[in-house]
Amino acid sequence: MNFKKILAAAFSALLLIGVLAGCGSNTTSKTDGKSETAVKSSIEEIKKRGTVRIGIFGDKPPFGYIDANGKNQGYDVFIAKRFAKDLLGDESKIEFVLLEPASRVEYLQTNKVDIILANFTVTEERKQKVDFANPYMKVALGIVSPKGEPITSVEQLKGKKLIVTKGTTAETYFTKNHPDIELLKFDQITQTFEALKDKRGAAYANDNTLLFAWAKDNAGFTVGVPTLGGLDTIAPAVKKGNKELLDWINTELETLGKETFIHKAYDATLKPVYGDTINPEDIVVEGGKLK
Repeated sequence: MNFKKILAAAFSALLLIGVLAGCGSNTTSKTDGKSETAVKSSIEEIKKRGTVRIGIFGDKPPFGYIDANGKNQGYDVFIAKRFAKDLLGDESKIEFVLLEPASRVEYLQTNKVDIILANFTVTEERKQKVDFANPYMKVALGIVSPKGEPITSVEQLKGKKLIVTKGTTAETYFTKNHPDIELLKFDQITQTFEALKDKRGAAYANDNTLLFAWAKDNAGFTVGVPTLGGLDTIAPAVKKGNKELLDWINTELETLGKETFIHKAYDATLKPVYGDTINPEDIVVEGGKLK
C-alpha cells in the first residue's frame, strides 16, 4: 500500500469517528454508567408558552360546564384557576381544553393538554396509561332513573337497557361485573341525560356526585341506587412519566390543604347545588390525603 492510500484510509477513519461521536453527544448522556435521553422541563415549557393547558368538561355541572355567558365554571374549574395562579402568577393564564370522558387519556398522551382536571377517577387500568397526582375528591358510582319507574337495585336492570357514557368507570364496572346487562353508550354526558329523558334506557349510571346534582334539578328523577361498588378517588392527571409536573401538583395540593382551599372550592361551587343534602366530608379530600 503506497503513502497516498494510507493517508486516505486514515482520513476516512477520522471522519467516521467524528460523525459517530457527534451523533452520540447530541442524544444521550452518561449518568452512573447508564445512558439517558435528555428530557426538557415541562414546567419551563409551560412558562415559556405563557399558559397552562388544562382539560376539563364543558357539560358536567356542577364540576365543569359553560355558563350563560360562555364562561367555564364549576368545581374543577375553580381548582384549575388556582393551579394557573400559583404556577404562572395569574389565574387567567390558562387554556381550558374541553374534552369527552373517553378522550382524557388520549389528550395527555398526544400533548393536547398539560393536566387533566375533569372528574378523572383513579383506576388501575388508567394508571398504566397516565400518572395520577394525589386526590382532591371522593366518589362512588350511582344510578338515576325516573321516579315513576325507579331502579333501586342492579338486579332490576336485567332485560333492560342501562345508559352509560363512554370512557367512564360506570361503563367499565358494568362491562366487567354485569356483562348480561345491555349498555346503551354515548360519547357526551348531555347525550346520556337526553336519552334518559326520552326513555331510551331504564336508567343512567355515572358518578353519584353528578347524579345527585342532576336529579335535584330534574324533579321527575331519583338516584335510586346512591352507591354502587367501592369508594373511589378523583385526582389530577399528567402524561405518563412527567414526574416534574406531577411533583409540582402534589406539592400544590399540600399547600392548598393548609388553607382548606378544596373546602372553599366546595362552598363556592357545590354547596349551592347540594345544600345540606350532602356532607362535604363525603366528597372533599383536603391536602391530597384521604383521612
